Amino acid sequence: MEILIQIIHLIMALSLLVFLHEMGHFLAARWFKIRVDKFYLFFDFLFPLPNILKFSLFKKKIGDTEWGLGWFPMGGYVQINGMIDESMDKDTMAQPEQPWEFRSKPAWQRLIVMIGGVVVNLILGFVIFSFIMWKWGDMYIPTANLKYGIYADSLGQQMGLKSGDKILSIDNKTVENFNAIESEIVLNNASTIQIIRDSQKTEIAIPKGMIGKLTTSKNEGFIEARRKFIITDIAAGSGAAKAGLKPMDKVVKMNDSDICYYDQIVPFLKKHKEQTIHIQIERNGEIINKDISVSKSGTLGVVLADTSDLKYNMQKYSLVSAIPAGINRSFNILGNYIKGLNQIFKSFFGKSEVSASDNVGGFGSMTKMMPNIWGDWYKFWTLTGILSLVLAFMNMLPIPALDGGHVVFCLYEIIFRRKPSVKVLEYSQYVGMALLLSLMIYANGNDIYRHFFK
Repeated sequence: MEILIQIIHLIMALSLLVFLHEMGHFLAARWFKIRVDKFYLFFDFLFPLPNILKFSLFKKKIGDTEWGLGWFPMGGYVQINGMIDESMDKDTMAQPEQPWEFRSKPAWQRLIVMIGGVVVNLILGFVIFSFIMWKWGDMYIPTANLKYGIYADSLGQQMGLKSGDKILSIDNKTVENFNAIESEIVLNNASTIQIIRDSQKTEIAIPKGMIGKLTTSKNEGFIEARRKFIITDIAAGSGAAKAGLKPMDKVVKMNDSDICYYDQIVPFLKKHKEQTIHIQIERNGEIINKDISVSKSGTLGVVLADTSDLKYNMQKYSLVSAIPAGINRSFNILGNYIKGLNQIFKSFFGKSEVSASDNVGGFGSMTKMMPNIWGDWYKFWTLTGILSLVLAFMNMLPIPALDGGHVVFCLYEIIFRRKPSVKVLEYSQYVGMALLLSLMIYANGNDIYRHFFK
């Protein structure tokens, strides 16, 4: 059921993004009185092969435009009259130019039509993140507020960190948001971490190979905010209930050992299943001693507080102030995405541990990112906003068959005052579609390989 919810969320997000992207092209074309023959959500052929399996699930002609729903859920397209695009409509191109055609318009108008979809995706990203800032605000734990330091999981320990370390900086650069530490290490190919350990400032050199592990780990954790074991709820009939524990009790010791952090208590209880242990708790400033039975599963029957003794930063925004905050967040996300691509590119030359095979994915990867419960709209809209910004950036790459490829030809014409020949446009479109097909196979093949063999 969870995977079905994730698939539905992905289809919703992609449908919205593709529809609005193509609407950007459509509106720009109609603004300059260019005829649009087709507007399709999803492809009515086996993309990127325009003459294979051509059929639609729904179509209706309104004015000059056929509006339809394709069967291949990989995106969508508008077929602009007099243009070499995904549909490869060579018949029109073989006829004399007409005033309503794309090719008959000035280069600057064609350029605007080509960037219409990208502009819409950028604006949509800004709008989504502005809405998120207004609706939910921005809440995070500042790195400086981790008064108990970190809990170092397996990858953190391999990196040389220990539970209780307080992180000061990465490569001598302070990281305000604790949750951004991992991405700061990966995206900037960091080499050192500055920490305080046992009241002494020291520096850890990140071992070779660790950044690659951070990007590929499935079941191994890195670091978390270290938390005191503070109780918020107690299950009826549990060992904790029978011992008289109460909400907001704070564990101080277990079996006379200074075990008070969540990362210490969980493994301790696993080792003392079905045993009676002695604990000390702090309640309203008073130390109370209790004997308590541990269950067969190694639990006390309590719910842990959500880091209630750590100070979060919570920034709320008005509708007006949310707009610049949302735009700023959008540019930060886009910048981090570009940094990630740069690290992948560097890996081909042995200058980065972030490999393409481990970090490039297709629909399987996108599906896994989506919320697996219905109603987690914060996560849904955050991921939709990210996808909108990524779609805008990727479409502007100067690759034939993408918007960026068409932009290059328009700029060429503006600068050199001559059009590329129809044959050049056709062959470049073939090359671009071949590249896109190769990338699709590679990305989705990575998903399949990682699912079955890693």
